[in-house]
Amino acid sequence: MSDAITIEIAQESDLWQDADAIEALITRAVARSVDVAALAHAPGAELSIVLTDDASIRQINAEWRGKDKATNVLSFPQAVGDAIATAPMLGDIIFAHETIAREAEESSVSFADHLSHLTVHGLLHLFGHDHLNDAEAEVMEALEVRILADLGIANPYADAPLLREAS
Repeated sequence: MSDAITIEIAQESDLWQDADAIEALITRAVARSVDVAALAHAPGAELSIVLTDDASIRQINAEWRGKDKATNVLSFPQAVGDAIATAPMLGDIIFAHETIAREAEESSVSFADHLSHLTVHGLLHLFGHDHLNDAEAEVMEALEVRILADLGIANPYADAPLLREAS
């Protein structure tokens, strides 16, 4: 069995175009995150990705987080603490196309770069990182910036943090 994370992608909205390019982008962001951040996981651990729209993620956000609004990404870990390193299933990351596209445009970054960032962000949540307070946010953002630099993507926090209210 391979050490790589097995990624299952479910496309639940027609807004997501060019499935092969999206899959390649997500796979690359996950692989670089694992390498750069030394994220310990079981060989072949599974990751579920859902590509959806604002309406769907709004419902999920309301049901599971009590926030009746669309967001860019949601992460639902399947294990916590030391169990993450041996869990056969890491969890789910859900992306909302319209919010990601709007944020990318507002920040003058490409959709691909913003989706890469959100993939890194969501994956770090599955591995126990968070941004509930300033200290946690600084650690998580620094790790994101390192991974994104490895991917050739500029620091998304240089001007204005977009993600502290997400996931």
